[in-house]
Amino acid sequence: MRKGLVLEGGALRGLFSAGVMDVMMEKGISFDGIIGVSAGAAFGCNYKSGQIGRAIRYNMRFARDKKYCSVKSFLKTGDLFGAEYAYHIVPEQYDKFDNEAFEQNPTEFYVVCTDVVNGIPIYKKCTRGGHQTYDWIRASASMPVVSRVVELEGYQLLDGGMTDSIPLAYFQQIGFDRNIVILTQPAGYQKTPNPLMPLISASLRRYPKTVEAMRNRPEMYNSQLAYLEQEEQKGNTLVIRPQEKLPIGHISHDPEEMKRVYDIGREMGEQRIQEIHDFLIENG
Repeated sequence: MRKGLVLEGGALRGLFSAGVMDVMMEKGISFDGIIGVSAGAAFGCNYKSGQIGRAIRYNMRFARDKKYCSVKSFLKTGDLFGAEYAYHIVPEQYDKFDNEAFEQNPTEFYVVCTDVVNGIPIYKKCTRGGHQTYDWIRASASMPVVSRVVELEGYQLLDGGMTDSIPLAYFQQIGFDRNIVILTQPAGYQKTPNPLMPLISASLRRYPKTVEAMRNRPEMYNSQLAYLEQEEQKGNTLVIRPQEKLPIGHISHDPEEMKRVYDIGREMGEQRIQEIHDFLIENG
């Protein structure tokens, strides 16, 4: 039995997932594989490197740093989250990512990106720490409209959530048969058409297949929720989600707001840690 952790995105809603993950790390919960989408990749990499508290720490520290995330950064570089500053300078200088621990941990780590030329998901297994893995994580978290397309290993890439928001089925296909899935929306949530679709279409006009994927995203996402429920009923999947809508938007410059969302995640993790433990050891 291979145990997996599946992390959806949601920008700063992902701090809920970070709170849950920190509790699991503190309790010694381990996985054979982790797959993250967007913020799920950006925060989930810290599970493989064993860096409890890192995600909330650097987000609070750089919440108001215009080089990290700001309209100024977007106007100057084309990226709301500064590509060089947020994804290289911060993890290499200011809040160092433990590349050695990441590489030594046998847990497999995957990120999901969108190939914007073909409008399909790309799944990348990251085994080495450092520059290239940081760029794959950046690509996975590069939201349309406010990010430049990331050119990497022959692909043109953006946010993985555009084409595979909850990659449970993919993880099952590659052999992870008992999975915990952390969502950042409460039960009953259904995705509706994006009111910014005209802007998205204009910004991605060179990539018509991805524009079409974005038009179809609500249907894709809601069908994934239905599949998740089906797998839960089979007993091979455990879903962790907030009890109600999280009190944060995609972007925030308020450290206290970030901390509240993280603490909601910690509280949920603490409430369900025995259930998580029991689920992972059952039949295995």
